[in-house]
Amino acid sequence: MTDKLRIAALAERAAGETRVCVTPETVKKFTNLGAIVAVESGAGLAASIADADYAAVGAVLGDAASVMAGADIVLGVQGPDAGLLSGAKPGVWVAAGLDPFGQRGRIEAYAAAGVEALAMEFMPRITRAQSMDILSSQSNLAGYKAVIDAAGVYGRAFPMMMTAAGTISAAKAFIMGVGVAGLQAIATARRLGAQVSATDVRSATKEQIQSLGAKPIFVENVAGIEGEGAGGYATEMSPEYQAAQAELVSSHIAKQDIVITTALIPGRAAPRLISDAQIATMKPGSVIFDLAVAQGGNVEGSVPDQIVDRHGVKIIGYSNTPAHLPADASALFARNLYNFLSAFWDKETGRPVLDEEIGNAIRLTQGGQIVNPRLL
Repeated sequence: MTDKLRIAALAERAAGETRVCVTPETVKKFTNLGAIVAVESGAGLAASIADADYAAVGAVLGDAASVMAGADIVLGVQGPDAGLLSGAKPGVWVAAGLDPFGQRGRIEAYAAAGVEALAMEFMPRITRAQSMDILSSQSNLAGYKAVIDAAGVYGRAFPMMMTAAGTISAAKAFIMGVGVAGLQAIATARRLGAQVSATDVRSATKEQIQSLGAKPIFVENVAGIEGEGAGGYATEMSPEYQAAQAELVSSHIAKQDIVITTALIPGRAAPRLISDAQIATMKPGSVIFDLAVAQGGNVEGSVPDQIVDRHGVKIIGYSNTPAHLPADASALFARNLYNFLSAFWDKETGRPVLDEEIGNAIRLTQGGQIVNPRLL
């Protein structure tokens, strides 16, 4: 048996980042595998985890430099700056959400430092990797939070209420984009009592929408919807279909009280779903939550972390929605990281050994080079 593997977890340094990459639950599990887990003091405070909670399960606490000293693997929610990694072992693994397309400079710095960078958001969409998928775990919470916060800003109630003073009608909520976030948004709006409808460019989502008790909004009489492309992501539609869909959505949006947009394309600017002209057709007091605001926004005029008033309609969007639910978001993110490393754990050497399918998909840098085909 070699020396014990040392896993380091730093406090997040990005503005507005409240999550933490390990929890007492996952520290305990890593320790049971035979690893040492070192956690920077104060790393979990914003996620309601005290240093004492980590110490109680055997974590080693200290400042950033002492935590990093001799580290074999560094975990993060977002990727740490390369400068923080000095003191780690040569060829240290960094496993986190690395934003490979947006943080190219940092990835190049990892390569120059000899780091093996593993981008958790490049996890392939395959059955055995579902429990390691940070995009899904965080999107689930984001879809929930979007509806809750839209409901908080909306000046009326969501459910139909029959009172002695008369009846209040149910809010109408429209979810645009039925991925993980959209499905959770549908379910949450339904739980709150809204009348829910939804649309997506993938025709296969129609049954998912109906299974949650919502109404699918799709063009029925024009050919050219293509369903799913590679890896379950959306593909292009015919121009005729796009025009018909845009017209249908426009007439539908005008009748809605709440609209949640969730459309994201990995590595590209978010597609524009709602124009200023469409916002102007909505009733005053309506609310739009733009879950893609950090990637340029699905909604014309949305601004990260601000509530913007356009034509009497309030447009909300957070640059980091999961960070608004730090305790749960951290618990799920930490489990994704544990599920990933433990799946490849080699008992004899006491460390993980990646296979080709997942290793090659998520590995960005190795041996001083950028090696991921998506970045070359």
